[in-house]
Amino acid sequence: MVKPGAAAKRASDGAETRATRGGSPRLRSVDGVAPDAGTEAEEGALALDRLIHERMRLGIVSALAVNDRLTFNDLKALLQTTDGNLSVHARKLEDAEYLTCEKSFDGRVPRTEYRLTAAGRRALEKYLVHMEAIIKAVRD
Repeated sequence: MVKPGAAAKRASDGAETRATRGGSPRLRSVDGVAPDAGTEAEEGALALDRLIHERMRLGIVSALAVNDRLTFNDLKALLQTTDGNLSVHARKLEDAEYLTCEKSFDGRVPRTEYRLTAAGRRALEKYLVHMEAIIKAVRD
C-alpha cells in the first residue's frame, strides 16, 4: 500500500536530484562538434526574444496580432488564465512597448483594452521567422 503523499515526495526528490546534478539543459553537439561558448549556434539560440517566447506572452501577442484590439476579459477567456497572471504578463509586454493598454469606463464598469504596437508586430514577426529557421534546421 502506498502512503498518501508518497508520489508527491518521490516527484519532489527527483526534482531536487536533477537540480543538484546540474539539471539545466545543455547544448548538444551537431555532427560530432560540440558548440563552444560564443559560437554562432549558441548566439542564434540566444537571439530568441525571451519576452515573447514565454507561453502566456506569446499567446497574448498572437491573439492581438489577429485582432485589432481585445479587452482584458476577452484575453483572459481566450487564454484561460487568471486575472493576476494575465495582468503581470500584459504589463511586461506593455513595458517593452509591444502593446498598448487603454483604460476606460463602460458606464461604471472599468474596461481595459489592449492593442499590439508596430514594435510588437515586428518582434512577433522576427520571432516567428527565427522559430521557422530552427524548425527547418532540425528537419534538415
